[in-house]
Order: sequence, then C-alpha cells, then structure tokens
Amino acid sequence: MDIVKTHAVHGGTLRYLKHDSAATGTPMTLSVFVPAGEGPFPVLIWLSGLTCTEDNFTTKAGAYRAAAGHGVIVVAPDTSPRGDGVADDPAYDLGQGAGFYVDATETPWASHFRMETYVTRDLLTLIDAGFPTTGVRGISGHSMGGHGALTLALRHPDLFASVSAFAPICSPTRCAWGDKAFSAYLGPDRKAWDSHDAARLIEAGAARGRFDDILIDQGDADSFLADQLKPELLQAAADAAGQKVTLRMQPGYDHSYFFMASFIADHVAFHAERLKA
Repeated sequence: MDIVKTHAVHGGTLRYLKHDSAATGTPMTLSVFVPAGEGPFPVLIWLSGLTCTEDNFTTKAGAYRAAAGHGVIVVAPDTSPRGDGVADDPAYDLGQGAGFYVDATETPWASHFRMETYVTRDLLTLIDAGFPTTGVRGISGHSMGGHGALTLALRHPDLFASVSAFAPICSPTRCAWGDKAFSAYLGPDRKAWDSHDAARLIEAGAARGRFDDILIDQGDADSFLADQLKPELLQAAADAAGQKVTLRMQPGYDHSYFFMASFIADHVAFHAERLKA
C-alpha cells in the first residue's frame, strides 16, 4: 500500500492510503486512524453513503477524539471502484460513488463492482497485515453505508463483533434507491435481493445469537426518512425475530454529517465496549 499523506490528530496518526484490490481490479483508497501507543487495537470499519469518498467521514464526522480515547483504529474506505474503464452512470445513485457494498453479477458492473468482497476480504486483510490490530472489529456506516454495515455484519458475523448505523437504508428491496441499484447490479431476480436487505435478513433470523444489540440513530427531520430509509421495517423485523435493536429517533436532525458528528462518540463507545469485551 502507498501512503498518500499523513496527519497527526488527537495524539494519533491519520493516514490516507492507496492500494491495488484483487476484488475490484482497481486501485482503492481509504483512510486509517491509529491511536497513540503500541496497541494492539480493535478496529471499527466505517462505510460511507452515496456520492462519498474516503474523505467525507474522515474530515466531517469528528470521530477521532472518541477513537483516541477508547483506543480504536478507524478505517474509512471509498464507496466504490473508480477510474478509466470502470463502469459509471450519470446519476448520483448508481455507478462510481454508489457501490452499495454488494458483488455485482450483471454487465457492465460485475468486472469491478465487487464491494462486498473488497470490504470483507481485501480491506480486512490489508488492515490486519499493516496495522497493530487485535483481529476484532466492528462495522458502522451512514445511509447506503448503513445498509452496507448492517448487511455485511449479518452476512459475515464471523468477521464483525458489533454493528451500528446512521440513517441506514433499512430495506433496499422496498425503496427506490435499492430498486434501481439492485436491478442494475444483481439483475431481475428479486428473491436474490433479499439476502442484501437488512430488514429481511433480520426477519429470517440472521442476527439471532450473534449481536447483543444493534445501535441505529435516525434523524426525524431527514428528508429521505419516509421514502428511502424506512427504519420502521427494520424495527418490525427485529421485533418479530426477537433481536434487540436500539433505534434512536433524534428530533430535528437531518441526513447530513452534522447529524453524524453529533452522535458519533456514542457509536465509537458502543463499539469499543463490545470489541474489548
């Protein structure tokens, strides 16, 4: 991996990195915050939302004071493969910047858009090999990245010991963002989509006995709440499956990074408690 730039922050070190991914067949970029000390440290993977790169969370969320205090490495990868020869779409919610954390099966996306394998294999291998980790990790994210955090944790519970999300797309099989992305990336078989839908996975028992709690923060002034995010579907699935989900509806908060910055310390503490147990 190549170190693009380095910053000191809250006593630790923030690095921007670039490396070649076997999963996507492209260079991928990410940021990694490592707290002060020799470690080893647990890891929190952060997945960002539509249009974002590794830089949005890194510069806007204000996570590193809490991460330094709890002794947690924080990793923020880009949201999709990019570059010449990588398929794209003029719209903001498909293509580059909109990988949806699935492995695409359809042309022209399948050759590069393999974000599930990238996160769960290439990224984790890179971090464990290059940084002083305990090998224990949690995952969180926002919006499309909240969908990614929930579904990757539920699909790969052996890899993640904790999971949380901000304003996640809770049931992409039942909203326009998911319908568009899954049609393009996964094809017309809607039954195949269910295994990438957090509400449907929880309803089917995927979280049972694996996570003691799932923390979700959602702003009630979020313009995407009713049509795209639908946390009530996730809560109903959790209730039916007997899975604890702590859904905090935050009055007056929207979909922006101001919302995340207001509650990110709670999420870091939530993960730290479980990753160090």
